[in-house]
Amino acid sequence: MTGASCTEKKSRPECLSTPVSGYRKMHDMRNARPDEPSGPDPTAVRVLLFDFGGVIAEEGFREGLQQLAREQGLDPERIFQAGMDAVYDSGFVLGRGTAADFWRLLRARTGLRGDDATLSRRILKGFRVRPWMVEAIRRLRSAGYRTAILSDQTHWLDTLIEENSLADLFDRIYNSYHLGKGKRDPSVFDDVARDLDVAPGEILFIDDSPENVARARSRGLQGWVFTNREAFEDLTSRLLAARA
Repeated sequence: MTGASCTEKKSRPECLSTPVSGYRKMHDMRNARPDEPSGPDPTAVRVLLFDFGGVIAEEGFREGLQQLAREQGLDPERIFQAGMDAVYDSGFVLGRGTAADFWRLLRARTGLRGDDATLSRRILKGFRVRPWMVEAIRRLRSAGYRTAILSDQTHWLDTLIEENSLADLFDRIYNSYHLGKGKRDPSVFDDVARDLDVAPGEILFIDDSPENVARARSRGLQGWVFTNREAFEDLTSRLLAARA
């Protein structure tokens, strides 16, 4: 990867909870793999690779589209699924199409109403950054972990990083919009490991999509499915203990 496909630290990007005590068994099973019977191995981790929407921030794309659907008397889940299809079919998420292409296609397929600028603002508004996550990332960086983002996003991510002053938290930001490749293509994980100059097994990929985590694991990365704050705080404690 080149500088056009990721961002250096400090640069503008180019490129109701369940108690842990009642949740841990299910969570550990979900995050285990055959060679990781109790989840990731913190002692091997050098880089923490985070998804953005649904992990660092609330999932604004889903929330925004579903709220728009409710306001317009449309089916929220249908609109969200149509949005997921349209963001790929229009090429927007891979930088091969524009926001105008995306909204035009979604309106044609669903009857959603609104101008491009208004609709885009509603989506951006839904990506509320989680302060407790920001604090956890700061603690992990202070302990010596490198941190990065890998997100299937658009130029909206550039805006969100800048507006929330998040650039200092990450050594790299990998955005599908600038990469021309997303997490549906498992080879993106090879590209990221190569660019970070670490072995795949030294990266812990954290995403709220089990499918994305499975793809990362298939390329040798360690993977962890984000589900809620309590579980993540438990993971953070284990990671910090490994560096104590």
